[in-house]
Amino acid sequence: MTSEASPIPAVHAREAQPSAHDGAVRAMFDRIAPTYDLLNHLMSGGIDVAWRKKAIEQLAVAPSGAILDLCAGTMDLTALLARRFPNERLVASDFAAQMLDRGRKKAPNAEVVVADAMALPFADGEFSSVICGFGMRNLSDTRKGALEACRVLRPGGVFVTLEFFKPTQLATRAFHAAYAKVVLPTVGGLISGDRDAYAYLAKSMDGFLNRREYEQTLAGAGFVDVRGLDLTLGVASIVTAVVPR
Repeated sequence: MTSEASPIPAVHAREAQPSAHDGAVRAMFDRIAPTYDLLNHLMSGGIDVAWRKKAIEQLAVAPSGAILDLCAGTMDLTALLARRFPNERLVASDFAAQMLDRGRKKAPNAEVVVADAMALPFADGEFSSVICGFGMRNLSDTRKGALEACRVLRPGGVFVTLEFFKPTQLATRAFHAAYAKVVLPTVGGLISGDRDAYAYLAKSMDGFLNRREYEQTLAGAGFVDVRGLDLTLGVASIVTAVVPR
């Protein structure tokens, strides 16, 4: 276990060399780390906390054992996991070191690992659960990320994704369009001083898979019992999948 005062471990040698896209996204998240938490809660009206708690509830069907918070960012989800599973090994992983550094005080007993979600530095079957909150859409290859999540899970392990999928309902599509094209870059840019970063995040929401397409991607990566749950009229969704026994 790492302590709050210990340094963030170096990226494991297994990590692949980042593409231009991955490197740019990593640098962007490092830049907006200081205001990331404030903007998350402000622009969601605080409902993102309830979404995270609902995602954690889906881990109830997972076997006991180590938990990986994938694309952990500033570790809001890690902190909730630490309170819900105080006796389990908990690892927070993200490719943006500055994001993790901002969040490590929220869950001081969690292990913190800087790593690429598409080339994780963990052994096959090392975890009983993997959970990813609002991170899969930032990967340059969603399928590769899904394959890695499947690889590091033990048989019977559970993968839970909380994400802004591309909406299919007309009302939700209209909300997403207004939010992504106006609110996110304007408010995010004003508070963070980095309008380009929040314009990227808006594009990532619009250009990602819809929930059904993501579920098919997980099934193609080897998961079974893939099921989805829409939250708040489909603004966000949870997808749960299991590694075959």
